[in-house]
Amino acid sequence: MVEAGRVAEKLAELIGRMSAHFARVEPVAQAGKYVRGLLSDLPRKNCWTLAEYAGDATPDRMQRLLERASWDTMAAMGTVREFVVEHLDDSTGVAVLVLDESGDEKSATATCGVKRQYVGCVGKVSNAVNFVNATYSTPRGHALVGSRLYIPAEHLDDETTRTRMGIDPGHEFKTKPRLGTDLLTDTMNTGVRVDWCTADAVYGRDRGLREACEKRRIGYSLGVPCSFRIRLPSKAVVRVDATLRLIPARAWQVASCGPGSKGERRYAFAWLGTASPRHFLLIRRSLTKPTELAYFYCYVPDHVPATLGVLVTVTGRRWTIEEDHEFGKDQFGFDQSQVRLYTPIMRHITLVMAALAVCAVTAARARAYTQPLPTPTSPTEPPPTDLGLIPLTVVEVKKLFNLATRAWRSTEHYLYWSWWRRRHQARARWYHYRARLT
Repeated sequence: MVEAGRVAEKLAELIGRMSAHFARVEPVAQAGKYVRGLLSDLPRKNCWTLAEYAGDATPDRMQRLLERASWDTMAAMGTVREFVVEHLDDSTGVAVLVLDESGDEKSATATCGVKRQYVGCVGKVSNAVNFVNATYSTPRGHALVGSRLYIPAEHLDDETTRTRMGIDPGHEFKTKPRLGTDLLTDTMNTGVRVDWCTADAVYGRDRGLREACEKRRIGYSLGVPCSFRIRLPSKAVVRVDATLRLIPARAWQVASCGPGSKGERRYAFAWLGTASPRHFLLIRRSLTKPTELAYFYCYVPDHVPATLGVLVTVTGRRWTIEEDHEFGKDQFGFDQSQVRLYTPIMRHITLVMAALAVCAVTAARARAYTQPLPTPTSPTEPPPTDLGLIPLTVVEVKKLFNLATRAWRSTEHYLYWSWWRRRHQARARWYHYRARLT
């Protein structure tokens, strides 16, 4: 419960920092209510449910916070990043910026950025929006520190669509790798320590992102497709999958990408030099399914020793953004805003990042004081009588916070909301029927 109280302290601290980007004090208070609602156990988190949870009479204030209130969304997102880095950067371990995209399926076509496109969370092409996100990952912990909505070129080229979706006239079309590069550049320009960058093949095959890392002397381990070509020390240019015949069996080494919920995430790795002395190809092979291979194009800056262990460690950090996406959606309503215009979408994402950051920072602090758990040394070893407790997770910290701060509203409050919803829906029904007549 001490950690539950610390969530409240960190929440007040973060909202206080973000208040510098608001024009008035009232939206600051509403933003605090919004984030508190995102931390709740509500099954759906949108303006209606958050307003009812906060004790508001109607969702108007929540909607105004996202749509019309005067506050700098990108500056507030930058403050969330500063908060995360301040608490998670221990100045000793490797700091990795992880880039990846997260999709949100939509049933209609009115939402900004929506189109039929590949969505990683469902593994297929679907009608959806996509966000390019960045996670700051250190040995101490990890959390989302940046997000950009991918807006298709056809939305920006059509003035009517642009206006209807609330997109600024000066908004420039950018590919997903370019949005990832912007997130990296924005992070570095604020003085944040970033030692490495890692991402999947969508970003790894983009020359612009690789050059941006090398220009700033940031190492990278970026996924690439099997068709990606490299220049070997012999000057021959080959596909990365063609290098498998050059690797002898003794060159494969089993190593761990880091601990997982079910033990160490172990794979077989091999690495090859290229014509450039600071660029390498890392190949990962599954131990249970040897035909499952993944390729990573790597750059090691001059001031960093080039070792297989370093590359494996950095590559293994990519799972941290997947965990942040899972927490963001399942616990904090990343994909539940039910807003359509560009600015409300980005404001909702910023406040979700704030909620996740508060819990991630609290969990990281608690983890530092947790004793390591015993692990078996043989397949037949019986467990000790007392195995102890795993460190507090982001999800568990959130649950403890809700337990400590649960405030039940009066019966009258919920009866009022029942009346309000039915009245609002009757009005909406009337206008829907009238639209059918015309």
